[in-house]
Amino acid sequence: MSGKTESALREEICRVGASLYQRGYTVGTAGNISARLADGWLITPTDACLGTLDPAAVAKVGLDGSWVSGDKPSKTLTLHRAVYDNNPNVHGVVHTHSTHLVALTLAGVWQPDDVLPPLTPYHVMKVGHIPLISYHRPGDPAVAARVATLANDVRGVLLARLGPVVWEDSVSRAAYALEELEETAKLWMMLKDQAGFADRASLDEAALTELRDAFKARW
Repeated sequence: MSGKTESALREEICRVGASLYQRGYTVGTAGNISARLADGWLITPTDACLGTLDPAAVAKVGLDGSWVSGDKPSKTLTLHRAVYDNNPNVHGVVHTHSTHLVALTLAGVWQPDDVLPPLTPYHVMKVGHIPLISYHRPGDPAVAARVATLANDVRGVLLARLGPVVWEDSVSRAAYALEELEETAKLWMMLKDQAGFADRASLDEAALTELRDAFKARW
């Protein structure tokens, strides 16, 4: 358990949502955030702007899936639950339509199982392997089924044309990892077409081994 009260989690969801929105990680009513509770989940309402969330309006859903309080829950709860139901250590999930990560899916990812190469130590340490999930319409149950199989192996996935879904032991930590992923995608999109860049971009195996040994990096 995160140890936070429901009230504190509602405030955290709103604080993280506003921060992401103000810095352009999401726009309009795109994106959603959820948190685990002892008796269910909190999730941002359907078609809500992450920049103007009201703690009281954040939806609460019971363990049986029933809508308990707040505004109508986002339809992506099924996707979020695919993570929660399969990884008990996850207490927060964040999904955005971040520009550079969506652009990456259109331009072509590095590899299907690793959308970006290991460019920076913090990308390796804080994010790790992120696989691509091919395009499905928003809310397609096939995406949740695929995410369920990955929930214990990675910290997130990249949905083609829709953006990242990242999970961690808190809402804030999920957002931090998502930000690191988006900024790494920005670097890659800026530099990947320079002559020879792709061949020299990745940290070498010695550097990766050092990060695994020193920080238990999952790469």
